[in-house]
Formats: sequence, C-alpha cells, structure tokens
Amino acid sequence: MSRLCSNICLLITAMIWGAAFVAQSKGNEYIGPWTFTCLRFMIGGVTLCALMPFLDRVRGIRTRPDSSQKNHLLKAGILCGLFLASASMFQQTGILYTTVGKAGFLTALYVVLVPLLGLLLGQKTQGKVWAAALIAMAGFWFLSVKEGFQIASGDILLVICSILFAGHILVIDRVGAGCDGVRLSCIQFFTASALCLIPMLVIEQPQLSAILDAAVPVLYAGVLSSGAGYTLQIIGQKGTDPAVAGMILSLESVFSALAGFIILHQVLSVRELLGCALVFSAVILAQLPGRKE
Repeated sequence: MSRLCSNICLLITAMIWGAAFVAQSKGNEYIGPWTFTCLRFMIGGVTLCALMPFLDRVRGIRTRPDSSQKNHLLKAGILCGLFLASASMFQQTGILYTTVGKAGFLTALYVVLVPLLGLLLGQKTQGKVWAAALIAMAGFWFLSVKEGFQIASGDILLVICSILFAGHILVIDRVGAGCDGVRLSCIQFFTASALCLIPMLVIEQPQLSAILDAAVPVLYAGVLSSGAGYTLQIIGQKGTDPAVAGMILSLESVFSALAGFIILHQVLSVRELLGCALVFSAVILAQLPGRKE
C-alpha cells in the first residue's frame, strides 16, 4: 500500500473516532453511561473477533500464541481493560455536561500526559514535552476555566479521563509488550464491558426499548469506532511514519468539534476555539520526532 493510501486510512480513522463523540452524546439521550460503555465494548469485542482472521492476514500472522503467551495476554488484557473501562466511564459521563468539541480536545490531552506520567516510571522526557505541557495548560485555561476560576464538572471528568487514557497507554507499553495487539484489544474490550455490566444492571436498569432507541449510536461506537477504526489504524500505520500517523490520528479532536457543529449544532465560543487551537498545537508538538542522540 502506498504512503498516500495509508495516510488516507488514518485520516478516515480520525474522522470515525471524532464523530464517535457525537454518537456518545446522542447515546446519553437514551441510556446511561454504564449501559452505553458496556454495550459499545461488547460489540467492539465481537466485531474485532470477527475481523481477526482478516487482520491476521493483513499483518502476516500465521502462528497462534502458546499457553505461556496466552496467560500473559489474558493478564495484560484484563489490566488494560480496567484502565479502559475507567477512562471511558469518565469520558462518557463528562460528555453529559459539555459539548463534544470540548470533549474531543480535553481527551486529546493524554498525548501530552503520557510522557509526563512516564517520569514516574523513570522515563526521560524531552524539553519539547514540557513546552507542550505549558501550551496545553494554557489551552485548558481558555477551554474550561470561567470567571471566578470555576471549572465545569464535565470538563473535570474529561481531564480525569485523559489522565486515565494516558495511564492506559503506559500500561499497554509495560505489560502489553510482546502481545498481539488485536487479541489484546479483544480481551480489554470484553473486560471493560464486563466491568460495566453489574453497575449497568444495578444502577441504571436499562429498558430494552431505551437500548433499541440508542441502537444507532451504540452500533457506531462499537462497530465503526472500535472495530472498523482499529482495523483502518492497523492497515494505515503499516505504510507510514509513526510520527506522521500520530499527527493524523490526533485530528480526531478537530473532527469531534466539526461533527458537533454540523450534526448537533454545538458552537464553541471564540475563547473556547482559542483553547482548542492551543491544545491541538500542544498535541502536535508532543508528537514531533525528537533529536537523535
């Protein structure tokens, strides 16, 4: 596949993921966050399982994990699923109280937070990351801090979500190293779904009619965002530079704002748009290749 085709696949992925914020917002109109998160990851896991033979052919995988690898894969998938469920619940609940555009940009803060949290694990952090962190803080100020230093509850939840997503990436890097990415994702999807199942039944007690009303948003988040999006990401990243791939995928935040404006008619203020621009600049800066030693 040519580099152009790979980049187009990644761009479509970013569009799918950006529009998923709209699906999550619409889903909240019919069912609660626990129900939406449980169903989307259950569907996402089933979708990836169905796509697994195709993805194995694309990646040239012909062997299956042995028993030792399977045990490690299972443990890693469950731990990753714990972080994924926690981050997704904060995100889904936060979207209840803010616009999808702000949700997309606040979630994107995880790109800057990953290397900063890596300091706790003894990883080195480049100067550009500290600069990106300062720019991101300024962006957050314009996005979320109102007069009287008040911050909306939804924005706080989304910042916690971005911290947890950063932790999720670090966990994948630490315990998921050497694991098959598709199978790891399947396990983490099913784990996240299982963790949300009991709260869904006890706290929200969803009705079948409400779930059917939310079918389109849930299916979009499960099939397209999780299944198709992950597939396109794998295909796209095989044919392009990792730094370029990261920058293209970070457009997810921009597409979330566009989708919120076009579909939900949510308009960001000039101050919020400035905050979005600063956060996006920080995300791009954090992904730029560093100097070679």
